[in-house]
Amino acid sequence: MTQQEQLQFTATLQLVVPQVVDRMVKEYGLDAADAVKQLYESQLYADLERENSKLWHLSPLALAELWHYEKTTGHIPYPEEA
Repeated sequence: MTQQEQLQFTATLQLVVPQVVDRMVKEYGLDAADAVKQLYESQLYADLERENSKLWHLSPLALAELWHYEKTTGHIPYPEEA
């Protein structure tokens, strides 16, 4: 990945993460600080940080739902397009 591509990916994550946190707050009743902490500690986030996972293509709601599924089952059912 070129430096320009890395910068673009980093910027994408900086836009997506707050939207996912917002969905976690709205859908699952977490406070924002707890949602941020739980997202950053999740396997989902570790996978999201890898550009080649293509998870950043998913909607914030879909990512929040994947986080919730991971939290409740310990497993992440990634869609085929990710």
